[in-house]
Amino acid sequence: MKFPGKLAIAGAVLASFAGSAQAQLNVKIGVLTDMSSLYADDNGPGSVAAAKMAVKDFDPAAHGMNVELISADHQNKPDLGANIARQWYDSGVDMILDVPTSSVALAVNEVAREKNKVFIVSGAAISDLTGPKCSADTVHWTYDTWMLANATGKSIVKTGGDTWFFLTADYAFGHALERDTAAVVTANGGKVLGEVSHPLNNQDFSSFLLQAQASKAKIIGLANAGGDTINAIKQGSEFGITAGGQHFAALLFYIGDVQALGLKIAQGLVLTETFYWDMNDGTRAWTKRWQAEMPGKFPGMNQAGDYSATLHYLKAVAALKSKDDGKVVVAKMKEIPTDDPLFGKGYVRADGRKIHPTYLFEVKSPEESKYLGDVYKLRTTIPAEEAFRPLKDGGCPLVSN
Repeated sequence: MKFPGKLAIAGAVLASFAGSAQAQLNVKIGVLTDMSSLYADDNGPGSVAAAKMAVKDFDPAAHGMNVELISADHQNKPDLGANIARQWYDSGVDMILDVPTSSVALAVNEVAREKNKVFIVSGAAISDLTGPKCSADTVHWTYDTWMLANATGKSIVKTGGDTWFFLTADYAFGHALERDTAAVVTANGGKVLGEVSHPLNNQDFSSFLLQAQASKAKIIGLANAGGDTINAIKQGSEFGITAGGQHFAALLFYIGDVQALGLKIAQGLVLTETFYWDMNDGTRAWTKRWQAEMPGKFPGMNQAGDYSATLHYLKAVAALKSKDDGKVVVAKMKEIPTDDPLFGKGYVRADGRKIHPTYLFEVKSPEESKYLGDVYKLRTTIPAEEAFRPLKDGGCPLVSN
């Protein structure tokens, strides 16, 4: 007679454990990045480290959640990036993050739309992601080509740099950055004298630099990034371009690039970023923690964006208590204001554009730098509402005219 009672108790305990297991929400995040090529220092392992920090700081267990983080190298190949994204989404990944290289990001954007899964872009720049290619499943977090063009380009034209020649990376990002910057230059009374496109991850810029030198343009606009920007500036210095009176405009430049070039070569460059590790006590404290995994390095805005975006995504999932419908999760991300120690308060706009201030910096001279990582001086802060393209001008199908 006692045996059935024991079975009943055991069954109740098992049911309790099963209920607990069911109550836990399992979330899987994939950091798709460049681990081995020209964008690895500005994204790569540092982006993975930042996303891990966000998961830890969110404390999934306190929200009844379990979060798994995986990563992969897309090698800057759109077909490979799209294939990884498709496999990940089909095997249970709920959100893909980072994705430098705009051509790869555009490909992943379409896969996310097809699968109705969340895609948060921190590493890619092309402003079309919140324009004609916008998606209800995608959020563009950290920066974009319109923002870079309007901050850096406008500032340089207004201070006398009114003739331009572009060295452009020959893929979606480079052409978008040239397009957006050329529009700003001409709108502010400047003139574009020419352009030349170069292959992605190029090593020898001599022929391109000679064309830029021959143009006599005051400004050589570098519509490229990472290793391409570093190589162009290094080789330009060897060619005596700046000594001859021309100046480089590094339209997308990171603190890692400054470290690679050294202050002697990089000094005086004007650039736009949305994050600097030495801005305040909060950014400095976060950087110290990040450096535990990335010793000797300083985080750039893409990596900071990965942290901020992951944190906000997890807040939205926790509020919904669900992660399966990508459009619903992104809608909740747009509904909840953003707030974190790196970007402060902000919001995600209807077109998927994350809105926050941007900063125009100038690279310090070796004499001005007082300690390791002390590389920028702030020229101006661009308020959040002015930093990015007006909502009405993007051509995003999600926005009612």
